[in-house]
Amino acid sequence: MLKHEQKIDWAIENKPTHTYQYIHARFHPETFEEFWEEWGNKQNDAIGCILFRIGELEAHHKRTILKNEDDVRIVNKLVKYLESIEYWNEGDSGMWEEAEELHASSVGACVAGLKSIKRLPGVEVPDSLIQKGEETLNALLPRESKNKFVDLSLLSLIWPYNVVSDEQRDKILENVEYHLLREKGVIRYKGDQYYNKNQDEVSEEAEWTFGLAWLAIIYQNMGNNEKAEGLIKDLIADDTPEGLPELYYSNSPEYNQNTPLGWSESLFVIALYQLERKLQEQQ
Repeated sequence: MLKHEQKIDWAIENKPTHTYQYIHARFHPETFEEFWEEWGNKQNDAIGCILFRIGELEAHHKRTILKNEDDVRIVNKLVKYLESIEYWNEGDSGMWEEAEELHASSVGACVAGLKSIKRLPGVEVPDSLIQKGEETLNALLPRESKNKFVDLSLLSLIWPYNVVSDEQRDKILENVEYHLLREKGVIRYKGDQYYNKNQDEVSEEAEWTFGLAWLAIIYQNMGNNEKAEGLIKDLIADDTPEGLPELYYSNSPEYNQNTPLGWSESLFVIALYQLERKLQEQQ
């Protein structure tokens, strides 16, 4: 972010109108240069996620992220950036890096990020900036967007972001499980074309394995260990000699080449770790 500070400054002063003018979602891991290929680079949720994690790490003293005045300055500029782009009223490519819409999951990520860093010394977050996001979120929910009634990404509003009420949480879970839960995973949304197996490319959405782990983590946090254990058992049955795949083709034992997928593996580890801790507490 320090490397691209001038771009952030420009976006604060001039509300971006083209995708390339927004903070990119992907950077080269060594040079920190932006990847310029079109890949859903307009992702407001990425900024919200960064702010959320900085706030969480700082608050729990697990490590120090904001080491000097430069770091604090950048965080404050990211707050102003979200205000400039009007994140509460701004469509983006969302978690799946696809069509631009106003996504509840993206708005919620920004709300969570702003709340998380608001408690840090030297960081200024206007209450109105959070309130605008909450109003939009409440208006959108339980939908993900205008065109998506339910979406796997909505689980992020429950965990890790925790920006929904118990009633909203229960409705999201009900919708995800009724409409999206499958035998080997959770489809992202109805009509998903990514690795769609059926020849008509409409009715057979791929089943993402990490959806099971995500649900398990949420149910563990809710105290429903029995439901969580059942989901983890299903996830173990999904495992392969290479590791957990990104997804299985619908109604099929075949999985795609993105195996193992870090996202799937990491959520699986968290689900297992939390389950072990809870079982130890009960002994």
